[in-house]
Amino acid sequence: MAIVDIDSGSHQPLLRESAAGGDRNGRDHDNKEKTSLSMRVWAETKKLWHIAGPAIFSRMASYSMNIVTQAFAGHLGEVELAAMSIANTVIIVGFNFGLLLGMASALETLCGQAFGAKRYHMLGIYLQRSWIVLFLCCFLLLPFYVFATPLLKLLGQPNDVVEMSGAVALWLIPLHFSFAFQFPLTKFLQSQLKTQVLAWVSLAGLGINVLTSCLCVYVFDLGVVGLSVALDLSWWFLVLALFTYAACGRCPLTWPGFSMEAFSGLWEFVKLSAASGVMLCLENWYYRILVLMTGYLQNATIAVDALSICMSVNGWEMMIPLAFFAATGVRVANELGAGSGKAAKFATAVSVVQSTIIGCFFCALIMVLHDKFAYIFTSSANVLEEVDTLSYLLGVTILLNSVQPVLSGVAVGSGWQAYVAYINLGCYYVVGLPLGFLMGWVFHLGVIGIWGGMIFGGTAIQTVILAIVTIRCDWEKEAEKAKVRVAKWSTPTLDD
Repeated sequence: MAIVDIDSGSHQPLLRESAAGGDRNGRDHDNKEKTSLSMRVWAETKKLWHIAGPAIFSRMASYSMNIVTQAFAGHLGEVELAAMSIANTVIIVGFNFGLLLGMASALETLCGQAFGAKRYHMLGIYLQRSWIVLFLCCFLLLPFYVFATPLLKLLGQPNDVVEMSGAVALWLIPLHFSFAFQFPLTKFLQSQLKTQVLAWVSLAGLGINVLTSCLCVYVFDLGVVGLSVALDLSWWFLVLALFTYAACGRCPLTWPGFSMEAFSGLWEFVKLSAASGVMLCLENWYYRILVLMTGYLQNATIAVDALSICMSVNGWEMMIPLAFFAATGVRVANELGAGSGKAAKFATAVSVVQSTIIGCFFCALIMVLHDKFAYIFTSSANVLEEVDTLSYLLGVTILLNSVQPVLSGVAVGSGWQAYVAYINLGCYYVVGLPLGFLMGWVFHLGVIGIWGGMIFGGTAIQTVILAIVTIRCDWEKEAEKAKVRVAKWSTPTLDD
């Protein structure tokens, strides 16, 4: 017994020391994993914000050009303000802008994956193909500008506003064609992480817009026609500045010069671009229909005013998720093109988390300032009260929109545009619109019912479905698909 006691006593310190060493090794391993994870998150955050930061700034500046134009129109008179607002909201932003921007998003898939696969020469070819497709599409959309007056009359707008809106639309045709070149240039530069130039050029474009608007209104007294010309000049400045940057030596690997290769494979490019355009347009039109449906309610003036204020706030904040949409698409496409499915998955997770945190902040801000933020737009007690009532739905919308565009960016980066277009069609127009109609008119909940039904029936369901699709995604398989896509769409050269 004594020997046993001695032996057991002599081993106890060794056992404790061994256990302590094991604990230390375990803690060291955990700490290394945490450090490694934090370093990976920080590295991915820098890559993400290298794209998202300038994208937020450039989108805010571009969006502000339309706001500046409407502000100058408001100083000319109520009819001028209404005409410019309708031309911008219904014709340009409501339809053509979203479609052409969506079609240009095909470059986020193709250019992003080609850049990740180091097939640099193909980015310039893709850019030229996109120019051709979008330029031809502009001609197909031209009737919306030429016949704006009769189309707006069908919507029941006042005659004086309609006539002036039609005239404004004709003068904005150059702006319409600038989209065909400016949007692809933006995607082309974003895909190769040349984002700083986008911010600086957008800032210069905003400055030119303010200057030319002042000259046209206060010096040359050209009215809304002058404002239209100022907007045309501002957007074409963006096109020329970005093209000069790309073609004059700043993109030596990715801009091979004009090439006849751009005319090959156009039909496949059209199909991918159309899927991208439909995917974005179905969502953009959805919120335009919300305003239109509200306008048919009884005594709808206050409701429409309040909803317009909420949509304006949502539009400003939406520039941040849309920047994440672009950044996520580029990051996912780059990693898939490089054959790294795990890195694409990690980039998705980082982007979703950070965009959601920003969305939670703005949602909370709206909730706290629910009865105050509308003072920026109006002093009407009735409208302020209605905005206060709608503010909670606005907060929920902002929160959902902080997640949904990021997941759509994953879809663009992975090349799922056609699949997501069907999801959007089903969620928004098969579920959301009927539910909004049911709650608004059948259950007599008015604008709250329409908006609530469309948000929870459309946007929320769409977000859940996209989240499930993203979570269940086989990322290594997507990397293989990207490899096949890059090989299929690339043109062999002597350098390969």
